Amino acid sequence: MSYLAKLPLFSDLDPEQLQALEKHTLLRSFPKNSVIITEGDISDSLYIIVSGHVRVFCSDEEGHEITLNDLKAGDHFGELALFDDQQRSASVITTEACRLLILNKNSLLDAFRACPDLAYQMFVHLAERVRALTNNVKSLALMDVYGRVANTLLELSETRDGQRVTRIPLTQQDIANRVGASREMVSRIMKDLVIGGYITVEKKKIVINDNLPARY
Repeated sequence: MSYLAKLPLFSDLDPEQLQALEKHTLLRSFPKNSVIITEGDISDSLYIIVSGHVRVFCSDEEGHEITLNDLKAGDHFGELALFDDQQRSASVITTEACRLLILNKNSLLDAFRACPDLAYQMFVHLAERVRALTNNVKSLALMDVYGRVANTLLELSETRDGQRVTRIPLTQQDIANRVGASREMVSRIMKDLVIGGYITVEKKKIVINDNLPARY
């Protein structure tokens, strides 16, 4: 079965259109901790995650990072460069081994002309990203560090076998990069949540045992 056929973004293409588009894709495998895109690069490809996870982040000259998003199989990234031909606005690194479909700009624009609904779906996905980033900015501006940590734990968790657990492994530095705080401050908050019995930190996940306090 076509990889593209499994992705919601391309669900409106008929089999012939999918086949024609897939001829222009390149399937590549990347090990964990591979940098796929570097902030400031010039490129115009769309990347579609077939398997694995990636982290989208920005950094400064001193090496400080802030995480913008975590993406999984079925998600895509790099779409902004398809429309404005500008430098990449963020970096992307694999957080586990990944397989990615790479699609160049000209092939995707041809698909837009053949199926206008595909362009609409792309804009819907972009709108979702903008809303998510808006919420992140709101969190950074209006919440204290504890509120941002608690919000991050809840956003990155799901219920499995009756437990609420984080979907991806998170170190204290990972959380700090997401909330724009020092690792030391995050460490203090996490320690207090553990002592209070609100969370349990395990090797590859954080278990949320109880409703997190409204205030620190």
